[in-house]
Amino acid sequence: MDLIPTAGEFKGREHYYPIRVFYEDTDFTGIVYYANYLRFFERARSSFFRSVGFKHAELWNSEEPIAFAIRSIHLEYMKSAKIDDDLNIVTTYDKIKGARLWVNQSCYRGDELLVTAFSEAACISPEGKPKRAPSWMINQLSQYLLTD
Repeated sequence: MDLIPTAGEFKGREHYYPIRVFYEDTDFTGIVYYANYLRFFERARSSFFRSVGFKHAELWNSEEPIAFAIRSIHLEYMKSAKIDDDLNIVTTYDKIKGARLWVNQSCYRGDELLVTAFSEAACISPEGKPKRAPSWMINQLSQYLLTD
């Protein structure tokens, strides 16, 4: 049997990525350790990209290799997730300009908003230098970006 992990799904321009809270995600009280939300958000950003046809390894091994680095991130915690909770991470890529991408994310338990994140990522070259997002990437992402 070949089971394939889910990459989530789109509803309009929003990408939904389900996560279950495991024991390893929590502190000794059974509450999600605050830094683990960064891991949840990273998985959701990567799954968004996979869903629109970008695989990180393929981008890195292409003729014009690129990768992504988080330049800044701001998280706001409203409520805690707990062990065994089913969560949804909602991700939108809002804008691309030059080498920068702006991303909004929210973590929900049902309809309850738990954590928000706003990040700025940078496309980088193998040397770690900022590199303009390729036009084919911008074209492929255009249906998911906010219009200015």
